[in-house]
Amino acid sequence: MNQLFVSSEGKQMAADEIIAEMITFMAVAPAREYKVIIGSDSERRPNGTADFVTAIVIHRVGNGGRYFWRRMVTEKRFHTLRDRILEEVLLSLEVAHSFLEAAKAKSFFDFAFEIHVDAGTNGATKVIIQELVGIIRANNFEAKTKPDSYAASKVADRHV
Repeated sequence: MNQLFVSSEGKQMAADEIIAEMITFMAVAPAREYKVIIGSDSERRPNGTADFVTAIVIHRVGNGGRYFWRRMVTEKRFHTLRDRILEEVLLSLEVAHSFLEAAKAKSFFDFAFEIHVDAGTNGATKVIIQELVGIIRANNFEAKTKPDSYAASKVADRHV
């Protein structure tokens, strides 16, 4: 997580600042259940390149949450939807590994962890769901797809 993320209020933040913000958020209601969720979404540009947005969400289950996001613009051309969605998953995995490493350094562990994929059983992405979920599970993470993948399909999508 070398690149800065932006908070929902528009403040640029590094990984350690995000974790400190999450710890503060959780301290308000320590008895509640929390999930940290990472999801990415993208938009294809007319020249075949894409804009990618990755979101980190801390969800106080049943009572709101906070999120942080970053945009990456690539000059790599994506010729198929499969390639672009696969890149979304790889970006989410990269952020997940970096986030968990930073969280471990701060002894921040009291949460469930998920990766959300912007793919569902309806539409063009249905043929690659098993492949994407398999990649995430091979990295020892829980995967959620549409309609349960709100970090990707709602939060990240909002900033694409």
